[in-house]
Amino acid sequence: MTNRPCSRSPRRVPHDRGALSIFTVIITLAVVVFFGAIIDFGQKLDARHDANIAAEEAARAGAGHVDVDRAYARGGTFVIDRDAAVRAAQQYLRVSGYTGTVTPLDDRRIRVHVDISRRAIFLPLIGITTLHVRADAVADLVTGVEGEGR
Repeated sequence: MTNRPCSRSPRRVPHDRGALSIFTVIITLAVVVFFGAIIDFGQKLDARHDANIAAEEAARAGAGHVDVDRAYARGGTFVIDRDAAVRAAQQYLRVSGYTGTVTPLDDRRIRVHVDISRRAIFLPLIGITTLHVRADAVADLVTGVEGEGR
């Protein structure tokens, strides 16, 4: 028996050609979408924080408006001036660049609802183009300290 070297070179299987490249593209796209989602959801958390702050501050701005006629009337009580409170809260939202609704709940409380929409940066790759957040806040007119020490 003679040992002859094999003259055949290894052949590539035609159906495997480019499989690693496709896998790399898919994994890269998944990583980009994953990190993009982290960035966009971080942006959504920031927007939620901004909406909460705006709602709270607008509610405080509105709840600070006292109905002077009722406060100085005989045996008067301190209540909010509903019209002035709504105008003040809406003005705060407008000046701050937010949109929302303002509702007086009763004679001492006001509710502000804020909606914020921000464009997504990376999530449009999977069809999510806008991030929406909502926040509500209620402020109460406080006119003094009340407690057991009276």
